[in-house]
Amino acid sequence: MLRLHNLRPRPGARHRVKRLGIGESSGHGKTSGKGHKGQKARSGGSIRLGFEGGQMPLIRRLPKRGFNNAAFHKHYAIVNVSDLNQFKSGSVVNEKSLRDSKLVRGHAYGIKILGEGELKHGLTIQVEKVSASAREKIEKAGGSISMPEPRPALVEAGTVNGEKEAAKESSATKRSAKAVSRKTTQKPSSKRKKKSVKK
Repeated sequence: MLRLHNLRPRPGARHRVKRLGIGESSGHGKTSGKGHKGQKARSGGSIRLGFEGGQMPLIRRLPKRGFNNAAFHKHYAIVNVSDLNQFKSGSVVNEKSLRDSKLVRGHAYGIKILGEGELKHGLTIQVEKVSASAREKIEKAGGSISMPEPRPALVEAGTVNGEKEAAKESSATKRSAKAVSRKTTQKPSSKRKKKSVKK
């Protein structure tokens, strides 16, 4: 019966590693199966995967098509708990204050607080994401966490739709006015004049 103490690999499953370069009498021949000279015949010489001798490799010759979800990935700026010690006790920490203190730079969808280090005093944190360890340390120091205030939109959606509808209505009225003016200002043709003269 098979037990953990008497498990053995199947016969032939394990074999001795092929040793190269130990002479002609080793059974592997003069060149040890590596051929004659060249980069592959050298000790430590190897060619990286996909290398085709300098010509354009296959992976770069093939076209890249299709949907890629990486374009919709949300990137968050990372700030550690230890970095928040430079703020005064009781102050509000949000994206504006973090950017003013140079802790956050560049473009990011939001800010995430991670729990590396210790927080010495209580702060009011207003960011999009906080890790579990960071939340525990902030609350332990007497701080609080809340979602940031929504960013004000440049123009409300309702007003934009209203403006679009008003623009459509004005353009429609202009078209109808032009059509009416064309009908009223249209001169009678010469054929109609001739017919009226004959009568």
